Amino acid sequence: MGGADAGHEVAMPMASGSADSGRNGGEIAVKAPSAKKPRIDCVDGCRFALVLPIIIGHFIRFGSSKEWVLKLLTQENVLVGGFFIISGYVTGYTSTNIGELSHDHKKVARPELYFWQKVMGYYPLHFVVSTAFSPMFILAERWAKQTWRTTGLHAFLNYTLLQAWFSSEAELWNPPTWFLSALTFANVTMPTLVLPQVAQLTKDGLWKLFCGLNVISLLQKLSYSTSWQFFCEGNFKTKTPPNRWNLTRFNPLWALFEVTMGIAAARDVMLDEPAEKNKPVANPLWFFLASYASLGLRLTTRLNFNDAMIRTCVFIPLYTKFLQTLHRDCTSVNPSAITRFFGSKVMTHLGSLAFPMFILHGPIGQLFYKKKIATKLWGRVMPKQFFLIWL
Repeated sequence: MGGADAGHEVAMPMASGSADSGRNGGEIAVKAPSAKKPRIDCVDGCRFALVLPIIIGHFIRFGSSKEWVLKLLTQENVLVGGFFIISGYVTGYTSTNIGELSHDHKKVARPELYFWQKVMGYYPLHFVVSTAFSPMFILAERWAKQTWRTTGLHAFLNYTLLQAWFSSEAELWNPPTWFLSALTFANVTMPTLVLPQVAQLTKDGLWKLFCGLNVISLLQKLSYSTSWQFFCEGNFKTKTPPNRWNLTRFNPLWALFEVTMGIAAARDVMLDEPAEKNKPVANPLWFFLASYASLGLRLTTRLNFNDAMIRTCVFIPLYTKFLQTLHRDCTSVNPSAITRFFGSKVMTHLGSLAFPMFILHGPIGQLFYKKKIATKLWGRVMPKQFFLIWL
C-alpha cells in the first residue's frame, strides 16, 4: 500500500483479466534498447480506491444493520488482493528493464540491501503505531485475562512481522498488519528467487506464469470451499471464522503468488513492441467497473460465492487487466478520463495517504468499537450515528 512500496522511482504503488495482451508465442526475443521509465502517477490513485472500501468493511457493522449493506461492504478480503497485485506491479516495473528480458542488476546486486530498503518503506510507521498504541493493546489483553506470556508472544510476532505465518494469531494487536507480514515474506524472495527468473520470460511465458499461479491458487481456494462452504453469508454473520479460512487468507505463500502475478502483468506491458504501442488502447474504465462490480455477486442468490472464490476467479483477473490497461493508456497520446482522474494531484495525494490510513484505522477503530476498550473509555460502544464521524 502507499508506503508499503516506498523507495521506487515512480509514483505507482497493505485489493483482473489476464496478462495476455499482445503475447508473442514465446518465440521472438525482445531486443529493443532499454528505455527510460515514464512516471505512471495514475496507478497511485488506485490505492485510495482500494483502501477506502477496506476501511469501511472492517467497521461497517457498527454503522449499519441493513443486511444487503453488510453483505456488499464486508468484502475487504477480496479487495486486499488488489494491493498484492499493485505491490507486484510496482516491483516489476521498478526492478526490471523496459523492452529487455532482464532485470535491473544494479538494483538487486545486494539482495539484503534490496530487502531492507523495501521493508524500511513501511516498517517505521508500523513500529511507531504499534508502540504508540501498545498500552491499549496490552490492556485489552489483560482485561481479557490473557497471560503475560501470550502478550509477549503477540508483541514478538507483531514487531517481527511474523504474524501471518500463525493463522490463529495473524490479526493480533493491529489486525490489518498481517498484510505487511505477508508482504515482507514476498520481499525476501524478490531479489534472488523471483525477479531474475520472471524478467527472463517472454510474453508467452508471462501469460503461462500468470495463469499457472492463478490455477494453483484456485486449487487451494477450492480445497477451502469444499471443506467449508462455497457460498457466503457475509463475514458479519461468521462470528469465529474457521482456522482453515485464516490459512486461506493470511498465508504468505498465497500472497507471494499474487505479488508475482502483479510482476508478470507489469512485465507484459513493458515488453510491448512499437507496433503494439501504436494500437488503440481500451478504456480502463470498463475493467475498473467490472472488477468492482464483482463485489455485487454477494447480493445474488446463485453467485453468492465466498470471498476466496470471488477474489481468485473474478476480482484478481479483472483488476490486473485494469492496471495493465491503465498503464498502457497513461503512456498513450490521449489518455482516457479515468486515467487522467487517477493521475490527478488530488487522487495521487489521496493514494499517498492510503498506507497511513490502512495502518491507523484499526487502532483508532478499536478505541471506539472494541467492546472492552470502548466500554472502559466511553461507557459503551459508539452508536451507529458515530460511524460517519469516525470515518
